[in-house]
Amino acid sequence: MCGIFGCIARNAKAAPIIHAALKRLEYRGYDSVGIATIHKGKIYIKKDSGKIDDVHKLLNLDDMPGSLGIGHTRWATHGAPYQANAHPHTDCKGEIAVVHNGIIENFSELRNELEDLGHKFKSKTDTEVIPHLIEENMKKSLGLVESVREALKAVRGSYAIAVISSREPDKIVCARMESPLILGIGENAVYCASDVPAFLPLTNKAVVLENEEIAIIRPDGYEIRRITDWSLVERKLETIEWTAEMAEKQGYPHFMLKEIHEQPQCLRNTLRLQDKYLDLMATFLDRAQEIFLVAAGTSYHACLAASYMFSKIAYLAAHPVIASEFIEQEGMAVNINSTILAVSQSGETADTLEAVEYARLRAATILGLTNVVGSTLTRISRVYVVQQSGPEIGVAATKTFTSQLSVLAQLALRVAKIRGKVGHRQMEEIEKKMMEIPDIVERTIKENEEKAKKVAKKLKDKKIFFFLGRGISSATAMEARLKLMEITYIPAIAYPAGESKHGPISLIEPGLPVVFICPRDETRKTIVGNIMEMKARGAMIISVIEKGDEEIKKLSDEYFEIPGSLPEILSPIAFIIPLQLLAYYIAVEKGLDPDKPRNLAKSVTVK
Repeated sequence: MCGIFGCIARNAKAAPIIHAALKRLEYRGYDSVGIATIHKGKIYIKKDSGKIDDVHKLLNLDDMPGSLGIGHTRWATHGAPYQANAHPHTDCKGEIAVVHNGIIENFSELRNELEDLGHKFKSKTDTEVIPHLIEENMKKSLGLVESVREALKAVRGSYAIAVISSREPDKIVCARMESPLILGIGENAVYCASDVPAFLPLTNKAVVLENEEIAIIRPDGYEIRRITDWSLVERKLETIEWTAEMAEKQGYPHFMLKEIHEQPQCLRNTLRLQDKYLDLMATFLDRAQEIFLVAAGTSYHACLAASYMFSKIAYLAAHPVIASEFIEQEGMAVNINSTILAVSQSGETADTLEAVEYARLRAATILGLTNVVGSTLTRISRVYVVQQSGPEIGVAATKTFTSQLSVLAQLALRVAKIRGKVGHRQMEEIEKKMMEIPDIVERTIKENEEKAKKVAKKLKDKKIFFFLGRGISSATAMEARLKLMEITYIPAIAYPAGESKHGPISLIEPGLPVVFICPRDETRKTIVGNIMEMKARGAMIISVIEKGDEEIKKLSDEYFEIPGSLPEILSPIAFIIPLQLLAYYIAVEKGLDPDKPRNLAKSVTVK
């Protein structure tokens, strides 16, 4: 979720405008900042890792000549947050500068091809292939716009880019595929940005680019064309009525709701992870004599689900352990034959790092799954994978959970392939469904949001909730309970449904809401019995089911439907979505701020 900004001003220096705009994009999260401008046929660049104010104090970002420029705040996905990896990136001659948000899937192959042609790379990023591709095209006497178009035909993945060249210093070329990019049209300038807040104090007139479109912006206006057939796009200006605060949330009332809606794109990003790192981690897991999945909070629930994934399709025992309990519970048993897969959104969770450091000193192999390149977890892991979900502002994790599940499911599939434990047809079916998951989640949000609002009104005054699931769905139940407690402050209990008879059922009384997670897997028959037990005691039954499950629908007082069948190991990714929405809307109905729950912090860096 990097931040992009570009500016062509008619009567002003670009650098101070870009600097101020990047400050307005700070909420997106970042680890590096950079600006490039053009003046008298030369590109000027200032960039470094660190916060904008610190980099400005060191480099003076405003003191750059030229009325045209681009800027960037970087959230690392490829390459640690060092100065060399900060954007903008340039070609060999320093005549082309590019800023980029997204993931280039095939950058390794492209980089190898370009290096064979003599191109020299300075960074470890995927982005740097873009200016070199453009450079190679311009060697063929193509103009900047045509060179950008041809470069984009060669890349696979997601992107929002802004490109400038000292050879054509009168324009900025922008393009979009899946990552957002918006034009701002002012009286004396034209802007491009990742988000409306970047230019909202300057203009409220905007044009939103769609996928596979290129925009050429000049001091006197703009032009939009489709990359595929080069047809001209006519699109009306929109007037943005949002406040600055609303604009940061893209019109959503809270970051949590915005991030729930971002999950389809985050899941698409997880499906673009580099094969070599997933394969390497899968190899370590396959060879491990014992595996511990170590995490806290939401990440622990992802690990709990992962333990079912590894067992079900890879026939591999992986033991989920709460990070704060790891040393006491497993510490004396950890040795050189142990493998620890630590999962932490921030890569800085204190309990997780303490457990990892203990295991490392006992010669265990450390693997990491995190969202932050350069975090402590990435530095101490033998192999790490970055989940590519971008910064998460809301304290209650949503896209973190589903992104972690997606990566862990991919690892389980790769270990299963290595071990040959799953038939070819079954493997193909699971892989096919993996690719469909982002669309299923997108439809799940769209088809259940209004229902969540309605059900929230009925449930906002309830004093306690139950969440029950069987098998892998017990992890979904635990995560749903955590979301509800975090932001609504309503006490909630989550159990494997089969255990509910061993004590918790004594709490059931008429009207008490019991939420059942009910995918069509091998646990379905038994969970119907659990539903009937609770219903017989007067519980209010709320179920999450696959569309068309009429039997459970008839047993339910309220239900949410998942539009599509899923293999058991993938079901938590979709089945948690309606319950995230339900927790969010109950909090709103109670007049609470779901982004800032009391007593909680985004990253728990104290023990």
